[in-house]
Amino acid sequence: MTGLPPANIHNTNFSFTEKQEEALDVLSGEAQHALLAGGSRSGKSFLLVRQVVLRALKAKNSRHVIFRYRFNAIKASIVNDTFPKVMRLVFPFVHYDLNKTDWFVTLPNGSEIWFAGLDDKERAEKILGMEFVTIFFNEASQIPYQSIMLALTRLAQLVVQLIPGKNGKPDEEIEMVPRVFYDLNPTSKAHWSYRLFILKIDPDSKLALANPQNYTWMRINPKDNLANLTSTYMDTLNAMSARNKLRFLEGEFCETMANALFTYENIETYRHLKGELPDFVRVVVGVDPSGAADADSSADAIGIVVVALGVDGRAYVLEDCTVTAGPTVWGRVATTAFDRHQADCIVAERNFGGAMVEHVIQTSRPRTPCKMVTASRGKHIRAEPISALYEEGKIIHVGNFPELEEELTSFSTTGYMGDSSPNIADALVWALAELFQGIVAPRKKKPEPFIPPFRVSVPGLGY
Repeated sequence: MTGLPPANIHNTNFSFTEKQEEALDVLSGEAQHALLAGGSRSGKSFLLVRQVVLRALKAKNSRHVIFRYRFNAIKASIVNDTFPKVMRLVFPFVHYDLNKTDWFVTLPNGSEIWFAGLDDKERAEKILGMEFVTIFFNEASQIPYQSIMLALTRLAQLVVQLIPGKNGKPDEEIEMVPRVFYDLNPTSKAHWSYRLFILKIDPDSKLALANPQNYTWMRINPKDNLANLTSTYMDTLNAMSARNKLRFLEGEFCETMANALFTYENIETYRHLKGELPDFVRVVVGVDPSGAADADSSADAIGIVVVALGVDGRAYVLEDCTVTAGPTVWGRVATTAFDRHQADCIVAERNFGGAMVEHVIQTSRPRTPCKMVTASRGKHIRAEPISALYEEGKIIHVGNFPELEEELTSFSTTGYMGDSSPNIADALVWALAELFQGIVAPRKKKPEPFIPPFRVSVPGLGY
C-alpha cells in the first residue's frame, strides 16, 4: 500500500459528533504538538488513536508509538479496548497483526504502531532506542515532564509520504511532518501541560515559548459525546464533588492551592488500575470515628480505609468503606472490611472516647486486634510526613477514590482547606502511620525554658 489509503478503507457509516469533527481539524492543523483536554469519556483517546492509525496508513513503513506512564494501563485501556474499537468502527477493512511479545501492531503497508509504558525501564529503553514519526502521550497528566522530554528525542524518523497526483499530474513525494499528540483530564494549573499549552511557557525555565504557534489545544467534554454514552453516565458525573466535576465533567484546570501537601499529579502517576498486586506483609483498617449516635444521620462520616503494605515496600490503598452512620453500623462495616481483606489490625482514633470506640469494634467482632491512637497534633501536621511518601511513589491507590483524593488535595502546610472534616484522609493517615511506623515522629516534649544564672546580693554577706 502506498500513498493515501484508498477511499473504501474507512467505514462510511461511522460518523463523529460536531465537536469531534472540530477536534479532528485541530489534530490535522499546522501545529506539531496538539493536546485534547477535557472531561471523562469525551472521546479524546478514540480520536487520537484514530489519528495515529490514519498517519500510519498514509506512509508505508512508518513507525508510531503510543505512550502511557504505566504499561499495564496502556495494555488494558488502549491495546485491549480503544485500538480494536477504532479499527472495528473506523477502519473495518484494514487487517493488522498484534505482536504480544513486543507489543506493536503491523499494518498492511508495513507501518508499525508501538505501545509502551514509561514505568518499565527495560521495555522503555528498548522503545526509546527506535525512531518514530508520531508520538501520542495518553493520559499525559500522569507522565512527568522529564519523561516527556526524553521520549521526544525519538521523534526523528524520516518518512516519505506519496501523494497521488490529481488531474493527470504525477504523484508527489513529500516528507511526513513529525507530530506529537497528548490527551488528559485537566488537573491543576501547576501541571506542565497547562504551562506548555495554555500559558505558552516552557515548564522548566518558565520563559515564553520561542514557537507558541507550534502548540495547540482544544477542550472536549462528555456533553460533546452524548451519542456514545449511556443515559446515566452524565448523572454519575453530576453527582461528583465540585472539584471532581470541574475536572471530569467540565474539563477545567483547577487553581493550584498554595503549599499543597498532596497533588493529583502524584496520585495519578502511581495509581494502579490493572494487573496483579504484590504479596502483602501487613494489612490495616484505619478508622476515624465522628462520635455520631445511631440515630444521628447528619453527623460527619466515619472514615474507614483499608491499606496494605506490599513486599515491595509500597503501601496500597485497597478500599474506602467510609459511611455516615452510628456505632452499630460503622462497627460492622469496619470489622467486615477487616475480615474481607484478612487484615492484621484496626487502627482507630480515640479522641471521641477511646473505650467507646474499642467497645464498638469488639462488640461487632470479638477479639479483633485493635490499636487506639491519639490525635495530639493538627490534621495537616499529621498528614505532612505522609505527603512525602506520596511524592516518593510509595503510596499506590488501587482504583479511584474521588472523595478521599479530594480531601487529600485540600491539605496545605498551613491547614486543611476543604469544606468538611477530612475523616477519610484521617483514617488513611492513621493506617499509613501504622504501616510506616517511625515516619510520623512522636510529639516532641518542649524543652525547659533557659534561665540564665544570676547572683543574689544578700546584705551583710559581701556579695
